[in-house]
Amino acid sequence: MSGTENGGHGGPDDPFEEGGTSLLRQPMAVWATAGASVVAFMGIGLVDPILPSIARGLHATNSQVSLLFTSYFLITAVAMLVTGFVSSRIGGRRTLLAGLALVVVFAALSGMSGSVGELVGFRAGWGLGNALFVSTALAVIVGAAAGGSSAAILLYESALGLGMACGPLLGAVLGDLKWRYPFFGTAVLMAVGFLAITVFLKEQPTPAARTSLLDPVKALGHGGLAATAASAFFYNYAFFTVLAFTPFVLNMSPYKSGAVFFAWGVLLAVFSVILAPRLQRRFGSLKMLCASLLLLATDLVVLGYGNHTTAVVCTVLSGALIGLNNTVFTELALGVSDAPRPVASAGYNFVRWFAAAAAPFLAPKIEEWADIHLPFVVAAVAAVTGAGIVAVRRRALTTEAEERAPWHATEDGVTAFAR
Repeated sequence: MSGTENGGHGGPDDPFEEGGTSLLRQPMAVWATAGASVVAFMGIGLVDPILPSIARGLHATNSQVSLLFTSYFLITAVAMLVTGFVSSRIGGRRTLLAGLALVVVFAALSGMSGSVGELVGFRAGWGLGNALFVSTALAVIVGAAAGGSSAAILLYESALGLGMACGPLLGAVLGDLKWRYPFFGTAVLMAVGFLAITVFLKEQPTPAARTSLLDPVKALGHGGLAATAASAFFYNYAFFTVLAFTPFVLNMSPYKSGAVFFAWGVLLAVFSVILAPRLQRRFGSLKMLCASLLLLATDLVVLGYGNHTTAVVCTVLSGALIGLNNTVFTELALGVSDAPRPVASAGYNFVRWFAAAAAPFLAPKIEEWADIHLPFVVAAVAAVTGAGIVAVRRRALTTEAEERAPWHATEDGVTAFAR
């Protein structure tokens, strides 16, 4: 049996202590990049609580407003083929700053939109900036962090969880005043991040080997990585049905909707950073992933057919399952093939973000064609399909690289996070 099936090796007693170095004792360059990462991830869920407000303010339908997610993630998916090409030529620091600058400009323009078409277009530009930043931030944090790669990964995952939790909260607070304000608020915060990285992050060395535009696509020729990306595609359809369509179903005020998705984000962060590694050690990555996907499918069906209170509870609980899935999928994508991690990550993200673009567009359309329940049934079927791919392609996903549990001993004896 592989580590995937048995859960692998145990980890350190305290994952927040790495080689005697506390997770919190990091250079300012790391904190600057991690802080900007929080704001970058906030931008994903920022519009959740204000989707109904945007629809009313711009006299748009639910399906039109949902295109805010579709344009954002469609450009993000395509940009995954570009990010490695760019960063391998101009370096990590310049790539981060270019991404931040684009987000500042397009977030501000989003707040000034006069029509839903303009807003959708500006969100696309925002997606390009976010792709450049997010895809590079992890590598920069790993390179600059004290305490090894585990500390860097935990910081990055913590930034992701904090951003996903706080995005809806910021959107609710500012959006309750006016739907345009969350966009302006993000522009200001990203401008602060731009200045912090300019001051605290030194110039990064340019990689010795340059990445071509087709390298991520070629990496998908590996059976294990292709299976991971395919499963993640269907999982992401379910994930973003929750994120982009549920606010219309809940139909709550910005504050209440923000509170729901804040709780959702907190569970996502806790289960992703703290509980996922422990569950993996106990049950194994693939077993845990299949179980979590099937539980997510069940949660979606109950959400779709339950009353309003049930829908709220199921929305919050889905954050826990999404947190588990995110962690395992990331590990599989980066460890299942022999491709360089940035290239493997780009290929994997190129596939899965197309589902993030499709779900916000299709879910409201399915509701228009049928009823409000069917979008959640379709999302549940997608989650089950993702679990089926993992089960059928189990051998391709169980490789020597993936057999390493989240915590393993490196050659120098230092514990590292295999992500």
